[in-house]
Amino acid sequence: MPRPKLLAALAALAVPTMALTGCGVMGIGQAPADLQIYSARHYDLEGAFGDFQDQTGITVEFISGDDAELLERIKAEGENSPADVFMTVDAGNLWNAARQNVLASVDSATLEQAVPEDLRDAEGRWFGLAMRARTLTYNPDNVDPADFDPADSYAGLADKQWKGRLCMRDATSSYTQSLVASLIDLHGRDKALEIVKGWVANDVQIMGNDILLLEAIDAGACDVGINNHYYLARTLAENPDLNVKLYWASQQGAGTHVNISGAGVVANSDNPEQARQLIEWLATTGQNSFVDGNHEFPVKPEVKPEPLIAEFGEFKRMPLNAAAYGDLNAEAIELLAEAGYK
Repeated sequence: MPRPKLLAALAALAVPTMALTGCGVMGIGQAPADLQIYSARHYDLEGAFGDFQDQTGITVEFISGDDAELLERIKAEGENSPADVFMTVDAGNLWNAARQNVLASVDSATLEQAVPEDLRDAEGRWFGLAMRARTLTYNPDNVDPADFDPADSYAGLADKQWKGRLCMRDATSSYTQSLVASLIDLHGRDKALEIVKGWVANDVQIMGNDILLLEAIDAGACDVGINNHYYLARTLAENPDLNVKLYWASQQGAGTHVNISGAGVVANSDNPEQARQLIEWLATTGQNSFVDGNHEFPVKPEVKPEPLIAEFGEFKRMPLNAAAYGDLNAEAIELLAEAGYK
């Protein structure tokens, strides 16, 4: 029988809901699965959730959407929400969901052992499951990587030697905002503003997505960019001749900026134990199933990354401060505007 909370939520919202179940589609009138996942992560979920179903017998459906929209939906549904797990990208989004009391505190020794301390909430409300690094990329025909500042590579791009040679993402991108929030957290607002103003003074070209940015570097339209590592891996998988290399930022300083996608158990879940079991599986047995398809790094240190990104080499990462990414997001947006960064 369909769960009463699911029917109540659908009636209240008066919208049809479709969710992928393994390789199929669940429609209204069909009995729901054991777990309902509200997911802002869109990469290769079918494979990972299909593996989880096969290994545990727990069935899973997911509803995809924008992270802010899904969070508001869970809040609007209230006690009638059918959601069991909220999955999203960006540590700031996870921090925000916890701050708004959408997520339950989970006591799990498995997750505490599998997920590094800075990649999970201190109160057990969310856990990082996949890690992405935002680092420097460059055209090797035009750039000697020895010219990068190994101590503070992001700040180093404000140097005049890079004038007219930079491509970066737009100010509305969560990637840009979280990077700048991390710079505020690391350096303070005044220094972070000086860095961003330096990028702007170097006539940075603004790109609407990371793929366009990589294509511009490959074509010689710019020499250096800042990318999520997995976009480079995806593009190389399709075009091994891409003339773009990766440089691990700030290895002699704070380390390379990283972010996560992760999940938490929804506070009003009907099945919190099974929801916890899913998150535990994704952080342990299912790590490769969850991250490999999108070329992301596992959060569990003992799990090896897939071969293509393993070729990028090991790197020191900047400690992740989810509270800073979330709490400083508004300040990062204001700073970008003040610096004239579009």
